[in-house]
Amino acid sequence: MPEIDPATFDFYQSQAPHFSLSSAAAHSRHLDGFLDRLPEGARVLELGCGAGRDAARIKERGFDLDATDGIPAMVAKANERHDVNARLLPFDQLEAHGEYNAVWAHACLLHCPRAELPHVLARIHRALRPGGYHYASYKLGDGEAKSDGRDLLGRLHNFPSSDWLIQTYDEAAFERVDSEVFAGKASDGTQRDWLAVTVRKI
Repeated sequence: MPEIDPATFDFYQSQAPHFSLSSAAAHSRHLDGFLDRLPEGARVLELGCGAGRDAARIKERGFDLDATDGIPAMVAKANERHDVNARLLPFDQLEAHGEYNAVWAHACLLHCPRAELPHVLARIHRALRPGGYHYASYKLGDGEAKSDGRDLLGRLHNFPSSDWLIQTYDEAAFERVDSEVFAGKASDGTQRDWLAVTVRKI
């Protein structure tokens, strides 16, 4: 599988200090509701932890956290700012088998090329224990091929339609639990609809 898109990698590697400062904001809007589904002390993998604001909340609520990110500077900032013991792990290098009760992936799998997303979802499915939950959020669009797959900051996005994304999760053998389309403003200033999806490994 391919390495992280170079332009996307360079953006986050160079902008980590900015994201570290902005991480003082509240944790993600869907996080507490997601965590409420989990048993006490559940083992939670976070993909794309960024500067660590969600990781800090997961840890604060008493869960067994494994915080990860594919960008070294982000891993360093998450640990510097929140002491969450984050480690380096690109999506396509997840090798766990049945280790987690949940996988939290807020605003990160949207950087996975569309052709590779099914492979990443298969890895997430394999990493979960039976009955485990997975959450992810995506910027909606008309697909990376039609939009050149870049936002105004040069980052690669998959920009899926909601129908394509739901079908992709269905084909990855996840049971749909909840989904929500909501309006959001991206880092490049663009207003877009997002899809938040929660699924379960049967």
